[in-house]
Amino acid sequence: MKKKLLIFFFLLIVFLLIGGYYSCNYFTRRTGDQKVNFIPSQSQHFTSGNLKYTIYRAENGVGDDVVYHLHGRNLEPSIWNDDTYFTSLVQSYWQRTSIKAPTVVVVSYGPVWLLTPKNSQEESGLLDDFIARLPEIESKVGTPRRRVLLGESMGGLNVLILGLSRPELFFKIASLCPGVYLESPFSDYSTQRAAMKRTGADPKIIYGVTQLAKKYVSNDEEWKAINPISLIERADDSYPELYLSCGLYDNYGNFEGTEALADLAIKRGIKTVWRPLYGGHCAIDVSSLADFLASN
Repeated sequence: MKKKLLIFFFLLIVFLLIGGYYSCNYFTRRTGDQKVNFIPSQSQHFTSGNLKYTIYRAENGVGDDVVYHLHGRNLEPSIWNDDTYFTSLVQSYWQRTSIKAPTVVVVSYGPVWLLTPKNSQEESGLLDDFIARLPEIESKVGTPRRRVLLGESMGGLNVLILGLSRPELFFKIASLCPGVYLESPFSDYSTQRAAMKRTGADPKIIYGVTQLAKKYVSNDEEWKAINPISLIERADDSYPELYLSCGLYDNYGNFEGTEALADLAIKRGIKTVWRPLYGGHCAIDVSSLADFLASN
């Protein structure tokens, strides 16, 4: 009898704990997302080889510039009209301030990719592929007065690689929370560990970033060919104007490298807007970004 009572009370306690856990989750879970009030842009979707891209035009008309948006990791070309993403805040700002929006082209080679020139890695060569497809894209967009680049996180690194490798093609580059580091992905463990301690980067994230880089470059020489810190060292005041931003507590450890890039760009005579932000990965100052993308 005692044994049965003990089992009963044990099962009752387990039941109450499980019930309490699920009840707590039910009453404390998020019930929705804050959504942006804006008028979505009209969109057209295209595929060219392994490149997908979507052209967005504001309903009240667009200006003569084209913004090429290279998205962050695990996103898609549909992200521009997402009413929970920063891109809808940019559109809302343009609409509230009556700024003439540029045409926006969101380009994608899949969930995860790096624009690199062709090198020894099989996955490389997307930089060359994108440049080769620009005339096809612009046959649908129309010849832009100026090309502007926008990217966040992985896309922030990609727009720096693209714009600093081919500066003659682009007028401005807005790079948000980009994957810029002072260390190479081929640095030894002690060097990377010191960097993680210094920047507060999450070791699991750094491991993933390093593995991604090694998929597209196989040695330090190939890394230098795409590293924005290396690319900026050959720049002059004819290079595209830069807008750089990063959160101080970016768990990718991107603040240190982005700040160093901004300092180097200014020393090289490049017109540079540096927006250090108090926040985490991809904290964004929407109003200054929107002004930068659409200003003459």
